[in-house]
Amino acid sequence: MYVLFEDSGKFKAEKIFADADSTMQVESASGKRSKIRKNNVFFEFAQPDPTTLLEQAEQLAAEFDVDFLWECAPKEEFSAIEFAEDYFGHTPSAVEKTALIFALHGAPAYFHRKGKGLYRPAPPEILEAALAAIEKKRLQAEQQDAWTQAMIAGELPEPIAAIANSLLSAPDKNTLEWKAFDAAVQHLGVSPEKLLLDLNAWSSPLALHRHRFFSNYFPRGIEFPEIELATEWGTELPVADIEAYSVDDEGTTEIDDALSIQSIGENQWRVGVHIATPGLAVQRDNELDQLARKRLSTLYTPGQKVPMLPEAVIRQFSLDEGLSRPAISLYVDIDLEKAEILQSQTRLERIVVKENLRQHKLDPLVTQEALDNPDSDIPYAHWIRPLWAVTQYLAKQRELVRGRPENNNRVEFLFDLDGAADDPDSLVRLIPRVRNAPIGLITAEMMILANNHWGGLLAQHDVPGIYRSQQNMRTRMSTHALPHDSIGVPQYAWSTSPLRRYVDLVNQWQILAAAEHGVSARLVAPFKPKEADLFGIVGAFEAQYTAWNDFQNTIERYWVLRWLQQQNIQQMSATVIKEDLVRFDSAPFVMRVPGLGELERGQQLMLDILSVNELDLTVEARLRELIQPPSTEDHPEA
Repeated sequence: MYVLFEDSGKFKAEKIFADADSTMQVESASGKRSKIRKNNVFFEFAQPDPTTLLEQAEQLAAEFDVDFLWECAPKEEFSAIEFAEDYFGHTPSAVEKTALIFALHGAPAYFHRKGKGLYRPAPPEILEAALAAIEKKRLQAEQQDAWTQAMIAGELPEPIAAIANSLLSAPDKNTLEWKAFDAAVQHLGVSPEKLLLDLNAWSSPLALHRHRFFSNYFPRGIEFPEIELATEWGTELPVADIEAYSVDDEGTTEIDDALSIQSIGENQWRVGVHIATPGLAVQRDNELDQLARKRLSTLYTPGQKVPMLPEAVIRQFSLDEGLSRPAISLYVDIDLEKAEILQSQTRLERIVVKENLRQHKLDPLVTQEALDNPDSDIPYAHWIRPLWAVTQYLAKQRELVRGRPENNNRVEFLFDLDGAADDPDSLVRLIPRVRNAPIGLITAEMMILANNHWGGLLAQHDVPGIYRSQQNMRTRMSTHALPHDSIGVPQYAWSTSPLRRYVDLVNQWQILAAAEHGVSARLVAPFKPKEADLFGIVGAFEAQYTAWNDFQNTIERYWVLRWLQQQNIQQMSATVIKEDLVRFDSAPFVMRVPGLGELERGQQLMLDILSVNELDLTVEARLRELIQPPSTEDHPEA
């Protein structure tokens, strides 16, 4: 004997092996035995065999007219087996009973299952609604498939084009448009970005890269609400009697810092590091602070800057030349003869920067060779030469802590766009700059001096701040002072870019409190020791700063690829970083070149540029030749 039963929603027919009160043991055609509950059994039969039964029942079930079946069925709950006798007008065969069960089971809108082979016909009004829903779903499925097939064929349906902006950033995956789009992506085996570009939903890969970032971090746009500062801050402060200059890149409009130096004795100098003080107007939890805290940092990409602070704040506090501006100044007295720091002090004052200098103009004139020659004519010599002497002293002190000299010989590149930042046809220039050029070293060393001293001031008065530390090759941010091994200082608190970085702004509040109140500063500083909000700022800043850097790197890689194409560069010299990872010599671009073999770090080579992919931001290249380093025999002085 055989039995028809349901198992996990599937109909099965198998041979009865053993029968108990509430269960059966059955055996499949393959010999596998299993135990089933009698509640799941429809009926027993002797013929035909299970395989034939199921095949013939499926064929017969397909011939039923479900509407007629519903009209014939009892109006109340009924047994499928009993209904089969009435429907067929004779004692039904096993195939006929099974076919009827299949038909009832396959029409859930018409017949509601009640278990144990029982069904209840749907009331007319419920059936009408269910059939309408089924028809709607059928039409939607047809529409979805039509959209999918259109995209597969290279056509962009208008409803998909209308929501293209959201398909990558915040798609509603319950819509027909998304389901059609996703089906096309899966069928073609491409990324969603690639399909949208192929369908011309985006004008260029640049537009797509920018949308993906700005729709996530600036969904309402990058403009600030209208801001008017009610007063000019710091007018009551004394004006410092100094000659200060700032040094920045050509396009910098947020002048955070300036430097001064005064002779105070034989080979003794007072170095002044002067930092803009937006912290006077942007105070904890006020409207300006809320705006700054949302952005946490200024975003820089080629041809575009998205500031952390509104322009009204920047213009009032930027250390623009010729204007009296409030500044927090660190003065450090240094005796170069005795190689020691004599004293330091922090003041809140007003300064007038004599000139905003630009590094790209100074670098060709202020070289290492020119500085080593006291008779050479360099611009601003009265300011640069003593600062250079102090820089060398400070760098040597840090080198003693580090145990090795710093290696900053790598060339970095500035991007200059002739055109809009969102126009892929804008011409791009890559401007090389050596990182260890004297002017850059002076500025960097003075910022290290300030960040180290002010971090120490906070620690001395037990005022919490935000520090960057590095120990055991691990760099992290924290709210207490720890050494920074790679820089070679006992503590390092970012404090010198308050117009551009939120952590510097927070530290400025704390430094101002420490400078004014000394030992009682911990009681009046905006952030108290172990305050949870300060830890929250650290976490939020690290996450957002990382996202900002990732986007900057993305856009810079894009413009390198545009530069390669605009210049029609087909060969590029590169240097091995390790294994198959190389860095271009004439552009800020790192990539892998498969099949290089074992090459030493620093090995130079020439690559053939085969193709670029502006969406994936990759270059396909192959090794053309190795560039042999010059022989020392050809250069006896080496």
